[in-house]
Amino acid sequence: MLELDNITVRFGGLTAVDNVSLRAGSDDVLGLVGPNGAGKTTLFNAISGLVRPAGGAIRFGGTNVVRAPMFRRARLGIGRTFQIPQPLHGLTVRENLVVAQRFGAAGWTGTVDERRIAEVLEFTGLADKAERDAATGLALTELKALEVAKALATNPRLLLLDEVLAGLETAAKRRFMEMLKDLHARFGVGIVIIEHDIETIATLCRRVAVLNFGRLIADGTPDAVFRDPEVMRSYVGGGHG
Repeated sequence: MLELDNITVRFGGLTAVDNVSLRAGSDDVLGLVGPNGAGKTTLFNAISGLVRPAGGAIRFGGTNVVRAPMFRRARLGIGRTFQIPQPLHGLTVRENLVVAQRFGAAGWTGTVDERRIAEVLEFTGLADKAERDAATGLALTELKALEVAKALATNPRLLLLDEVLAGLETAAKRRFMEMLKDLHARFGVGIVIIEHDIETIATLCRRVAVLNFGRLIADGTPDAVFRDPEVMRSYVGGGHG
């Protein structure tokens, strides 16, 4: 479904992503890990359209989207969350989902899919918060759930989750992990997740890909990847970019 071929992203003289090739499908729960600054979020930004690569191809469902605008990628089925929740100020939780659906839903007809929005609100535990102001009326865990809910409202085929568990205390993190497992099974959505907690990635993900200094240095099962000497060295030495 998602095919990255030799993606390179540069900022001036800095190469933040260096010839990365990677695949992810609807059956995948793929962890994207690496030291701070290794290029993980930059890679997400390239996939979702926030930055344009200097080279390489991004294909989704066979379509090369490397030059497509963000809304086009969303309507093809790429959903995205951000590390820092970004609710739309002045709108309710439900209205945030409506706006997301209008922006990114495939086959948008000009009408709100009330059934989908109700299903997503219930699934993410936000049904009883639907009329609250999204920017001021939610706790951190609920804001994180809203990020996922907005992406789900667009009926994605692949979800890019950028540190959606960051900042949550242990019990909340466990509940969120269970929700993500259920999401993958219930909605048939592929997941690529950036997360620094190795234990979380090993528990949640079937595959792990590791970036360091913008390069892909490993891709495989959690057990194999986290025993890889180069991966172990990368966490000792750190990254950049």
